[in-house]
Amino acid sequence: MAGRLSASGGGHATATAGGTPALLCGMCERQRPPYERALAYGPYDGALRDLIHLLKYARVHTAAPVLGRMLAEVVAGLAIPAERMLVVPVPLYQSKQRQRGFNQALEVTRAALKLMAPVARGKYGLAAERLLRVRDTLSQTGLTRYQRRENVRGAFVAVDPESLRGQTVLLVDDVFTTGTTVSECAKVMRRAGAAQVYVATVARVLKNDAALLEPPDDGFEQDEPTTTRAAHA
Repeated sequence: MAGRLSASGGGHATATAGGTPALLCGMCERQRPPYERALAYGPYDGALRDLIHLLKYARVHTAAPVLGRMLAEVVAGLAIPAERMLVVPVPLYQSKQRQRGFNQALEVTRAALKLMAPVARGKYGLAAERLLRVRDTLSQTGLTRYQRRENVRGAFVAVDPESLRGQTVLLVDDVFTTGTTVSECAKVMRRAGAAQVYVATVARVLKNDAALLEPPDDGFEQDEPTTTRAAHA
């Protein structure tokens, strides 16, 4: 498959010559993400970016199965050691979803689960209703690290926490931007009792590629002004 982009929950941890993870220093431990690992199919540019825009802004829903196939490969690449897990797409705020008419993360997740169903044997359970976005947020692009954290703080709540207790959760989004949003979602799931959280996305924004987050200005129907970047991951 295309090159996968990975980020481990271990942050700045190093490994010994024998492959054994080294102990994290205090600073690294504090900076450790609340998820075990994040994996993306490829960088958010070129044809992959165009394909995501077709679904997200032009509402070409036939792009969802193609993106779903990519997401299915990412999920396989994560090799999550769990017999069963809850699959939770990152939710949109209700006004944004009404405006767009759908949640692109949910559409791609459904397409991926459909592809994986014949061999998954009930391993993946879609649980889109377990996470709710209770307020809208600004674009993360252009914000400082502190501003990004404050922007999403309290924006998500877990629904029916008891159903999350002890569960492995696979958090899904279309694009991993700065990681702040998925980190906040993972924190909420962990606080609700989830044992582990993994993150799977179709694309990941590489450093210095923030300009690629601008919605297309090519005649596509847009649900966001060009001054507001679509940064939901």
